[in-house]
Amino acid sequence: MQLVHGSLFGSGLGQSKQKYLYLPEPQNDFIFSVLAEELGFIGCVAVIILFAIFIWRGILIAMKAPDMYGSLVAVGITSMVAIQVIINIAVVTSSMPATGMPLPFFSYGGTALFIMLCEMGVLLNISRACRRV
Repeated sequence: MQLVHGSLFGSGLGQSKQKYLYLPEPQNDFIFSVLAEELGFIGCVAVIILFAIFIWRGILIAMKAPDMYGSLVAVGITSMVAIQVIINIAVVTSSMPATGMPLPFFSYGGTALFIMLCEMGVLLNISRACRRV
């Protein structure tokens, strides 16, 4: 019986075949397709749900921010992550042409990850300020 890659539960972490000369940029632009092959449908749904929870929490932080500046910064950070996720998944599913947009927290690249983690620190600081008020 032949193993079908990317089925319901996937082929397992590190067992992807598509990353070897089949995808143009498997570590950057098409990381979600490698994730889909390795973790399967269940893993993809779990990642999308986690991003949706993050976006929902970012919106709640923005609504509860003590001042307008904190609210706008929280909305900006959350919308930037949301747009990156939507564009990356749209590129992987061939709904859009390739744009070079990384998937937050997954794509290879130190600068993008560093900036994203700094933004998460700012968002957590705004969240902490919400609790004090």
